[in-house]
Amino acid sequence: MPTVQVAWTYLICAGLFEIGWPVGLKMTYTPGRTVLGVVIAVVCMAVSGFLLLQAQKVIPMGTAYAVWTGIGAAGTFLVGLAFYGDPAGLLRILGVALIVAGVAALKLAA
Repeated sequence: MPTVQVAWTYLICAGLFEIGWPVGLKMTYTPGRTVLGVVIAVVCMAVSGFLLLQAQKVIPMGTAYAVWTGIGAAGTFLVGLAFYGDPAGLLRILGVALIVAGVAALKLAA
């Protein structure tokens, strides 16, 4: 069984890989990148799920899932802003800030 610190490292890495699969799916719309996008999406899903599984050996399931999806949602939002021209309205930014605050609160409470 991993230590608490290792479990949180797994969970953070799982959240970062969670960002990869929507990016991979978005890549499938780029001509000539369809197969690469699918491969990236599938690999990121598998690695993310495996790391989440490892983290849940120590971290409570509800906390792990909320942190995992929070990192994925906020990270995907930032990638969309930086690389895909997604809109960055004040309410959208506030929404992501609330997600990040919730994830931080879960970490502090764990």
